[in-house]
Amino acid sequence: MIQIIDYGAGNIQSILNALKQIGVEAEVISSAKELKDDCKLIFPGVGAASSAMRALGKSYFANVIPYLKNPFLGICLGMQLLADFSEEGDVECLGILNGKVVKFSGGVKVPQIGWNRVKIAEPRDPLFEGISDDSYFYFVNSYHLNTDSAYTIGKTNYGREFVSAVKKNNFYGVQFHPEKSGEAGSKLLNNFCKLC
Repeated sequence: MIQIIDYGAGNIQSILNALKQIGVEAEVISSAKELKDDCKLIFPGVGAASSAMRALGKSYFANVIPYLKNPFLGICLGMQLLADFSEEGDVECLGILNGKVVKFSGGVKVPQIGWNRVKIAEPRDPLFEGISDDSYFYFVNSYHLNTDSAYTIGKTNYGREFVSAVKKNNFYGVQFHPEKSGEAGSKLLNNFCKLC
């Protein structure tokens, strides 16, 4: 069973549809009290970091998420909030990854919207099993995560190279939207759902 965290601004229906297409049962939860020890978690994020962290605080997810032991996948803003801090609203985040979320610079158009390649930095990681290096995934982001290379399992270039997939212990994060990324995205979600 997959639990999807709803904090009021995620693209929940898209995730539910994508999971349904690969035959995975899921439920949506809006409070930390609904968390189950035997479920994997997907945290789809859309919107601004500051408002998302306020919502996570009100629902007590912010207190619980850093201590979870079951597999966790943060998507887009859901990945960024794993960091210590985000420049978007100057807000402290969940502090799971050492790092800071910063706005794209260097004259590139923001937000980045559309398909871009992901260079798999850690090809042996089970999240990318069966996915070719430099596969295309769908991005919508104005900010990106700067973090320790030890956590980096995927990179993408948009004016400069940035981190597009991370892993620390049971926590995964992807900057792109697998639910909108066709076959490669479906494969990645399926790989996550198969994690122990």
